[in-house]
Amino acid sequence: MSDDPATQGPSSGVTPHLTIPGRGGEAAIAFYSRAFGAKELHRHMAEDGERLMHAHLLINGSSVMINDEFPEYSGEQNIEPRGVTLHLQVDDADEWWARALLADAVPVMPMADQFWGDRYGKVRDPFGHCWSIGGPIKG
Repeated sequence: MSDDPATQGPSSGVTPHLTIPGRGGEAAIAFYSRAFGAKELHRHMAEDGERLMHAHLLINGSSVMINDEFPEYSGEQNIEPRGVTLHLQVDDADEWWARALLADAVPVMPMADQFWGDRYGKVRDPFGHCWSIGGPIKG
């Protein structure tokens, strides 16, 4: 198997697969690229040419899959993400935090030094998904 992530499938282990409300998948790819440095590996549009059927992103070395919602397959419409936080363990939490806020993420828990030894905070992306950002305390 190739070492090039662009030719590989999802990383081993658990790979999050995010359903983006409505037809926000392409906007989500742009947001994750700006906020978290996502690299787009694959994108497949639905037969209607308007909805994102599947995209494979690489964020901080890990695979993340996304798609627009498809009520005809899931029976659900106007989905609302809840109950899950995606965690990014990074080298410089403040840098990643600032980049996420510049890309229009909304702070949920302020970035601060935590008792377990990380700089840590949480943001919500424009699509309703919660992301925590943590890294070593500098200094």
